[in-house]
Amino acid sequence: MKRHLATLLLALAATSSVQAQTELRAWNIHPEGYPVTVALEGFAEAIAKQTGGRYKVKVFSNAVLGDQPKAVQMLKQGEIDLAEFSLNPVAEAAPAAKVLTLPFVFRDSEHMFRLLDGKLGDQFEVKLEAAGYIVLGWYDGGARHLYCNRPVKQASDFQGLRIRVQQSETAIEMTKLMGMTPVVIPYKEVLDAFKSGKIDCAENNLPSYESAGHMAVAKYVYLSNHTVSPEVLVISVPLWKKLSEADRKAFKEAGQQSAVKMRQLWKAKVDSARAAATKQGSEFATMKDYGPLVTKMRPLHDKYFQDPVTRQELFTILSN
Repeated sequence: MKRHLATLLLALAATSSVQAQTELRAWNIHPEGYPVTVALEGFAEAIAKQTGGRYKVKVFSNAVLGDQPKAVQMLKQGEIDLAEFSLNPVAEAAPAAKVLTLPFVFRDSEHMFRLLDGKLGDQFEVKLEAAGYIVLGWYDGGARHLYCNRPVKQASDFQGLRIRVQQSETAIEMTKLMGMTPVVIPYKEVLDAFKSGKIDCAENNLPSYESAGHMAVAKYVYLSNHTVSPEVLVISVPLWKKLSEADRKAFKEAGQQSAVKMRQLWKAKVDSARAAATKQGSEFATMKDYGPLVTKMRPLHDKYFQDPVTRQELFTILSN
């Protein structure tokens, strides 16, 4: 009788545990095997372990739940719980973060993370929380370059060309100052836009250029390093408020661990992406003189220096 009762109690406990499990939906624009996706899968495993299985994070990759602007709204509305975003769409809701997306601000990823892993990152996390995003980790968005379906070897070659950009004020202004025509379309439509002749160029990091197949239709790459910016793993504010202090700590730790892992994977991916693109026939032109492009960006930089919302952050970045 006692054994039967003990077995019944264990069964009830197991059932209760299963019923108490909460499944969380995490959005991601990248494909399987991409550094971001691998890091998110590691994050999901860590959450399951650290919460004793009470939370299960299901990663939806390849933007299957919708493009990035839609995902931003879904996070706000509670339709998804977590997401890994590039910073441009997030910065539209948190203007101070636009500083992190400005061209020719960070020298490289090392410079960027030295600041974001410190006090500057803390400041931005407070600003993003006020806009509805809780930062769990800063991922590497990499150095972005320009690539086109025709030879480009110097800044003047871009005059009059149509370039795909994100829905981002800074990206649109930057390309206009370069003399280009910005065309805002979703990331997943870029390949078809090249094929249909809707655009001549796009701008992104090398892993995205390679993994999305853009190298097949735009083999001329201008290594401009025009933007070095972070991406961000965020959790919705409503969900965050529901978590216990212990669970918040677990989510933060898992997020930071996944960010470190992503950065390591990213470095390796950049090298392999360039090798793959070169093998397929891509041609790379290194920008030897930054002067002409940086000079063209003067109106954009001045705008943010004059804005009291962004002045201090921009000064901090440029002076460190």
